[in-house]
Amino acid sequence: MTSSTPAEQLCLGMRRLQSLGLNRGSSGNMSTRSDGGLLITPSGVKPEALDDRSIVAMNMDGVVQNSRLQPSSEWRFHRDIYATRSDALAIVHVHSPYATALACQRLDLPPFHYMIAVAGGYDIRCAPYATFGSQALSDAALTALEQRYACLLANHGMIALGASPTAAIDLAVEVEELARQYILSREIGEPMLLNHDEMDAVIEKFKNYGSHYGRQ
Repeated sequence: MTSSTPAEQLCLGMRRLQSLGLNRGSSGNMSTRSDGGLLITPSGVKPEALDDRSIVAMNMDGVVQNSRLQPSSEWRFHRDIYATRSDALAIVHVHSPYATALACQRLDLPPFHYMIAVAGGYDIRCAPYATFGSQALSDAALTALEQRYACLLANHGMIALGASPTAAIDLAVEVEELARQYILSREIGEPMLLNHDEMDAVIEKFKNYGSHYGRQ
């Protein structure tokens, strides 16, 4: 995305997520870190209706700095991720079909494929269920994201982090594809999992490959 402002990038990002099939209607949300706080997509607005004036500015106390629209109901985990993860400059939350299907089974994504390492570790965890928009959900997500760039949310969806909106979307696309592949593999039988030594070798290689996702 080549938009000149962070707000425009979020609007384009939400439309891209819809075109990719990762969200439908007004589901999901995006944010980006800003000076003293964050910019986040509003609650209940479809991507095609978004413009840069729709984007909500908040400070790190959760106080809205402009009042045209209400922020996404999930603003708490966006705020809390920025407060605890200096490497997160943008966040994507989607209700994509395959990742959500796994999340509804409350399943982690294990190391069935080496690309699991793109999320930062041996697996992609599924956070325990908590009501959307709650502090409990934020706390569960933070735990699932420890040393990870993505997680599933039980009976809900997925979170992906990046150093830009584009990077966060790219990771969400990767996780959704991994979820699809895992579901297909389980239809044949239980997939063979890579061990820690095998995953360690991939994680080491991804220290450079990860720059595609905007990581330092």
